[in-house]
Amino acid sequence: MNMKFGLWVALALTCGTACSQNVYLVTPAEMQASIAAPPRLSAKTTPVKDAPAIQVTAPTLTGPVKSPTAISVKFQPTAPSAIKPESFRVLYGSFEIDITKRLLNVAKVTEQGVQVSEASLPNGKHKLLLEVEDTAGRKASRLLEFEVN
Repeated sequence: MNMKFGLWVALALTCGTACSQNVYLVTPAEMQASIAAPPRLSAKTTPVKDAPAIQVTAPTLTGPVKSPTAISVKFQPTAPSAIKPESFRVLYGSFEIDITKRLLNVAKVTEQGVQVSEASLPNGKHKLLLEVEDTAGRKASRLLEFEVN
């Protein structure tokens, strides 16, 4: 598959009716490589005391997700610190491909969280690692694993 064709068939995250252009988050090749990769070894860690929390309020991840779907993520810092929106990162799949810039083309990150009005995702299994830091330097991460039908 040549690069131009790969980009054409890449999965698209659309920004709804206000935007007529698709933004490509991951290519089918990236998705397939992630699914085929062996589980990553990671050290057992305990959460940092008073680290911010990352809460996914939409979609509900108790079962398969339909596409397109709205995505809503809320950040909850521990007072008196605040979230540093510029520290937000999204890593995709087992290889932890940094797709933050791709996501920022259709979403705005604020101290309160991230909102995407309509995300079109391909059928299959997906894994996202969300990371954010507060003004006290405490880092939080949240692993999301879900399937799209």
